[in-house]
Amino acid sequence: MTTLCAVPCQFLGLKIPIYHSVLVDQRCSRAIHHCDVCNVVQRLESGAAIVCKSIHYGVCQPVAIPPTKARIIKKREEKATAKVSPHSPPAKPQLSPQPKVADQLSPQPKVVTEVKPTTSATPSPKSDPPNPAPSGSSIPRFYFPLGQPASDDVKELKKVSEVFGTLKEGKAYKNDFGEVTKVCNCPLYWKGPLFLAAGGDKLGCVTSASFQPVWKRIIQKHHDDYSRFMAIMTQMKRSYLTADDFVPLIQDVIDTHPGLTFLQEAQEFHSRYLHTVIARIFYTVNRSWSGQINIPELRRSNLLQVISSLEEEDDINQITDFFSYEHFYVIYCKFWELDTDHDLFISQQDLARHNDGAISSRMAERIFSGAVTRGSVSREGKMSYTEFVWFLLAEEDKKHPTAIEYWFRCMDLDGDGLLSMYELEYFYEEQYNKMVSLGIEPMPFEDCLCQMLDMINPTIPGKITLRDLKQSRMTPLFFDTFFNLEKYLDHEQRDPFAAAKEAEDMEGMSDWERYAAEEYEMLVADETMPGQDDVFDDDVLESAEVRRVTRADMEEADYDYTGGA
Repeated sequence: MTTLCAVPCQFLGLKIPIYHSVLVDQRCSRAIHHCDVCNVVQRLESGAAIVCKSIHYGVCQPVAIPPTKARIIKKREEKATAKVSPHSPPAKPQLSPQPKVADQLSPQPKVVTEVKPTTSATPSPKSDPPNPAPSGSSIPRFYFPLGQPASDDVKELKKVSEVFGTLKEGKAYKNDFGEVTKVCNCPLYWKGPLFLAAGGDKLGCVTSASFQPVWKRIIQKHHDDYSRFMAIMTQMKRSYLTADDFVPLIQDVIDTHPGLTFLQEAQEFHSRYLHTVIARIFYTVNRSWSGQINIPELRRSNLLQVISSLEEEDDINQITDFFSYEHFYVIYCKFWELDTDHDLFISQQDLARHNDGAISSRMAERIFSGAVTRGSVSREGKMSYTEFVWFLLAEEDKKHPTAIEYWFRCMDLDGDGLLSMYELEYFYEEQYNKMVSLGIEPMPFEDCLCQMLDMINPTIPGKITLRDLKQSRMTPLFFDTFFNLEKYLDHEQRDPFAAAKEAEDMEGMSDWERYAAEEYEMLVADETMPGQDDVFDDDVLESAEVRRVTRADMEEADYDYTGGA
């Protein structure tokens, strides 16, 4: 018998993997290790060792030798001993007495002598060395929260120095900072936040001596665009972005983008456009609903790609994500229609007039209850302009992940993460009564419930989860059934062939983009002079006069431009 770490064991020399029967007391052996104590077990045919090759608690203990294989193992040992010294005379066979029956029933322990290498002139057969045990230091780093280092900091700083050398008196003003931004391998419209991060707001300009230390700290700690964008926008103070952090960037877009020249003259609308863009960014990017955008959320979104495309596209309306002025115009006009007192807040009664009362009163109550309100409420029982942007985006594109979460939160009355039968019946009851008052034969709730469950196919029978709705393609119809009667009836009466043709024509556009395009055309038509034909001149459509609310309407309403979301 051979002892290994005070554990009596008997080794097997087999070609098949060796299995270990180990009962480890984890209270005594807590260290996880790569077991290399089994490497003394010999593969007798080749002289190589059999390694455990496993990571576990404690020490391995080999299994016992089966009694029926005792004679086979003995013969293999004799052959292996003969292979070690090929020039030595062959050993004479020794006859062993016939084992008794009792001896055959019990395992016969055999002592295996470990063969040590000798320094004889005769070379021994070559054998593969055992695999070395991997150590923690040999595992390469694979997690880089701030990006993987790859750039040459010295070259970047040298290029920055050269750019400042070409400027007058070595000073870069805000209008000249685009050239510095491009040399730093950043998109053009990062120039506003980068100018502020370098201290440009204090002196009105930035010198090479003041900029290089700031940029050196950024590139030494942040190695990809996402982490550098976070550092520039927050001036290296936080690891998340708030709504106020986007103000310098979007204001710079308003001031310098060629597609917004008409808006530069109407400064009273800068704040409305700015808050609309910020609300759309958080609606799409901030998937945690925390009001704080972190680096992982930036990486999962297309925000930086959209900002980069601003310098390549002169028509701002072609950038339908976040920055489209046409989309802003539609949202702002919809809010203007509901905000009768023009204090930039709407009440539940104001929201009830949206699309001629399309949203049910019970759903409106849930919206104003705070179920989908982020942060502190500015006014009790009121909806701000930013919250209205979220509402309109969620209402017109119920396929969007944030829209699904928005309406799920509203319908989940008890907040248990499940839409139960009583919650569905609560919202459907109002729809049922509306259809009766309109002379439409309604579907009983039991039949409607069976139809919805078959359509969504929930994982938990009788209960619908958020995951079920995100995995279904019929989620818009599900939501419209319970709180938007107009769209529900439109689904029921729509010609399937016409719907398929419309979907084919609008391929590649989201529901929100289709809605915004249609509403913008209607709003432009309403802004034209009476008596004109239905065919509009392209120059008129692109003019500033039909793309913003007229000054006369604003002056008559004595609108407060300084207040807002």
